[in-house]
Amino acid sequence: MKLLLIRHARTTAADGLCYGRTDVPVRPELTRAAAARVAADLPPGAAMACSPLRRCSDLAAAISVLRPELRAVFDPRLAEMDLGDWEERSWAAIDRAEIEAWSRGFADLRAGGSGESTRQFMQRVAGAFDAWRDSGRDAVWITHAGVIRAVRLLHAGLRVVERAEQWPSEPIDFGALVSFEL
Repeated sequence: MKLLLIRHARTTAADGLCYGRTDVPVRPELTRAAAARVAADLPPGAAMACSPLRRCSDLAAAISVLRPELRAVFDPRLAEMDLGDWEERSWAAIDRAEIEAWSRGFADLRAGGSGESTRQFMQRVAGAFDAWRDSGRDAVWITHAGVIRAVRLLHAGLRVVERAEQWPSEPIDFGALVSFEL
């Protein structure tokens, strides 16, 4: 049984902008190109779900044009982490002391003061992951880098991330297809 996760195409946001839950757009041609790269690799009959954020729902719609049998349902559990008061700010402009404090209390401090804690985010994504695992069928999720990293941890059996250094740091390209198997 496979879970295929696709990250949305590159957004129009400036490099270095913090935009977890902010609904930033993607240029349509980049979305269509990402759909064309992955559509043929998606298993027939897979359940497809997507984050309700436009950068993912647009990609799901573009995939459905190429693969009409794959129709996405919105799943809010697949949305990116809410980064609170940091949203729409440059990462470089966020006080380093705030980021360091969040890193020290990584499991339970809310990102940006009013966003989600890593524990809340992991629990939300784990709900979707567990539902997929219990479904017994292949699935495709159109989602975000944070969700893909959370699934990487869940797949490895880690449900609570106590320390910032436990969080996966590998880059996940825009439009990337990442596969997990049970």
